[in-house]
Amino acid sequence: MDTQTLINILFTVAGAMGGWILNNLKTSIESLQKADISLADKVQHIEVLVAGTYVKRDDLDKVTSVVHQRFDKIEEKLDKLAEK
Repeated sequence: MDTQTLINILFTVAGAMGGWILNNLKTSIESLQKADISLADKVQHIEVLVAGTYVKRDDLDKVTSVVHQRFDKIEEKLDKLAEK
């Protein structure tokens, strides 16, 4: 076997290995792109879901007024206990 044949065989093996590696990288990148698209869709769905469930200002005002009334009652009871 002469040196030219040996060099040709080495280049063929190196080219095949390089092609195999590049093909695996391409497949991995495509898989990651599909996963990225899927995750982006899920995040967008969650953003829409969260944006639709914010507390309305009127509801918050009602709840805070109820809480303040209860605190006022507690304060009155504490004042009565402090007077005794």
